[in-house]
Amino acid sequence: MKTSPQPILKDLVLIGGGHSHVAVVKSFGMKPIPGVRLTVISRDVHTPYSGMLPGYVAGHYGFDEVHIDLRPLTQFAGARLYHNEAVRIDPVNKTVICKGRPPVPYDVLSINIGSTPRIGNIPGAADFAVAVKPINKFVDRWQKLLDRVIAHSGSHKVCVVGAGAAGVELLLAIQFRLQNELAGLGRSSEQLIFHLVCKSEHIMPGFPSSVAKRFDAILDERGVQVHRGFEASGAEDGVLTLSNGDRLVVDETLFVTAAGAAPLLAESGLEVDQHGFVKVEDTLQVLSQPDIFAAGDVAAVVNHPRPKAGVFAVRQGKPLTDNLRRVLLKKQPKPFSPQSSILALISSGDKYAVASRGAFTFAGKALWIWKDWIDRRFIEKFSDLPKMKEGEAPGVNQALTNPETLKEISAIAMRCGGCGAKVGAGVLTRALSELKPAPRNDIIIGLHDPDDAAVVEVPAGKVIVHTVDYFRSFIDDPYVFGKIAANHSLSDIFAMGGEAQSALAIATVPYGIEAQVEATLNQMMAGAMEMLNDANAALVGGHTSEGAELALGFSVNGLADKDKILRKSGLVPGNVLILTKALGTGTLFAADMQQKAKGRWIDSALDSMILSNKLSAECLFRHGATACTDVTGFGMLGHMVEMIRPSGVDVEIQMSALPILDGALETVRMGILSTLQPANVRLRRAIRNQEQAITSELYPLIFDPQTSGGLLASVPDENAEACLNELISTGYPSSCIVGKVMEQSEYLEPVTLVV
Repeated sequence: MKTSPQPILKDLVLIGGGHSHVAVVKSFGMKPIPGVRLTVISRDVHTPYSGMLPGYVAGHYGFDEVHIDLRPLTQFAGARLYHNEAVRIDPVNKTVICKGRPPVPYDVLSINIGSTPRIGNIPGAADFAVAVKPINKFVDRWQKLLDRVIAHSGSHKVCVVGAGAAGVELLLAIQFRLQNELAGLGRSSEQLIFHLVCKSEHIMPGFPSSVAKRFDAILDERGVQVHRGFEASGAEDGVLTLSNGDRLVVDETLFVTAAGAAPLLAESGLEVDQHGFVKVEDTLQVLSQPDIFAAGDVAAVVNHPRPKAGVFAVRQGKPLTDNLRRVLLKKQPKPFSPQSSILALISSGDKYAVASRGAFTFAGKALWIWKDWIDRRFIEKFSDLPKMKEGEAPGVNQALTNPETLKEISAIAMRCGGCGAKVGAGVLTRALSELKPAPRNDIIIGLHDPDDAAVVEVPAGKVIVHTVDYFRSFIDDPYVFGKIAANHSLSDIFAMGGEAQSALAIATVPYGIEAQVEATLNQMMAGAMEMLNDANAALVGGHTSEGAELALGFSVNGLADKDKILRKSGLVPGNVLILTKALGTGTLFAADMQQKAKGRWIDSALDSMILSNKLSAECLFRHGATACTDVTGFGMLGHMVEMIRPSGVDVEIQMSALPILDGALETVRMGILSTLQPANVRLRRAIRNQEQAITSELYPLIFDPQTSGGLLASVPDENAEACLNELISTGYPSSCIVGKVMEQSEYLEPVTLVV
């Protein structure tokens, strides 16, 4: 996570990770504006490049070759990536309303969320068909179709509704791929049937007749049934009804029809056209909303209407970036006029393409090679990022010459220490005003009635369990970081068989003007409060200050029955060892800092870290666990050694049984390890068969420091299967038996790793 030494003055928020916005993000990475914090809100972490979708479907490209990974790109730019979906914009309060998290404030906003085929007026289409846009949903559906055709013999009928260039190109790509897959399996493709529904009498309207004729010949040659002059009027399970009453029996229906807009634009009160697309001026600013921009399919440029095509979004990237910069620096934005014609390169499934520009048409395999070169170069621009030195921020000096920026920075540049570094009372009150701690009768004085200190009651027969954790943020989303920090802090209580009662927070928020500090604190504490309330732990107070980096920790009090406390020292020979979460957060986030981790790997790791250990601890306790600990900074081996030594036992670990997070093995193979790894590796002296164990590529992961890791527990062998089944059904799918506890041997090294 790249941090900026500059105080935060303004928030630039981008909704969507479309073709225009990736250009904005890279530009701000190359040349940031001091004091401007960039946030990207995107439903998808991997942004598909529409120009390569047919090639992906046809099997010419892999998933990563046709997607821009927003995670390393935003890391490069020092931007915050919120993996979420915007549902509404509030232009009055200048916030973006998202699903399940606090509103995100902005000073300047840009929208680049693409479009989707208009199928809402076709009965049953939403339930029994799939729109090709948004592309990510289609990619999932396509994989299921591919798997189904491979797995089951017999006829398969595919229908594409929409005979524009995108629809024709997609159908031919699907046909090519399915035929190739079946041929590779030694099966005939004669029972593959393809339909194309064309609203007009001619396919590919808007293109020269020479282009349509070429593709007419290709479709005819490949046996595609083209239904001309009809529209889809209804969809049922396995049936598509046309406007002439014909009923096509189909297994899959894909809509590649006229583009429609997301409802959030009109619902947010923005001025939209007849199809719901937001109207923008030549500067790409939304009409009557100079602090909101829009680009790509979602934008209707009033003075320059253009078809919905990805090439226009790509070309709008630079003028959008320039005008965002100008507005942030309080300069007048410049008008932009899109090109009047475009070069269209349309593939036919195989590595053959037809080129069209104006009245000119060309075709051949060489054109596909040219298209492939253009497409790959576009993707590489956002995946092959410049390497930067530690602390380097290109363009800072240039931006600092702006007098407005200098004036704003100088106003808050000198920060006090001591109690002068505390967040202001008004900011703190506003940031926490909407947070509601879990109500508990044993909290006598807490946030509901604040005083100099909290007062809690210890119920009769209970003892207090104390723990504390604190660390700086390793991700760019304060809301998610708040959830993980709270979850991590609670785990020690759960590992000892206790219930969480109360928590005190200690938070550090990056320097900035009041609005930005308040927003960051609100996001972070809202995430933390969700986890605390879920554990029925009341937040009773804390301390908040400003500092260079975002950080959060909690001192948590728990309650436990004195005679039922789970200790690390309770390992019993004959018991099995159960681990409830997969390993690998240390190496993954080390790779993330180097922009070498894929977004989906980090998403998977975050899901694991947000998963509370509360229910797993209760399950382990019910099934007779005799010892338990949470796996955190010392890695699995380090925490296991903490259990072995006081228990006076040996353990045997099955390396092949260890659950590993997606991508962790890949980052280990790259040689990317946490900075704490060398200290943890010193514990290798506890391993008996060191020379054999080190040959396993999983070996580094037993030392990998975990943040908000799982529980490691000793369970009687006769209870293990039932315990494991319950853990998995309760929501801990990575849970597994990783080894067994044995009588202490004569050897000094108590751990045997079975490779």
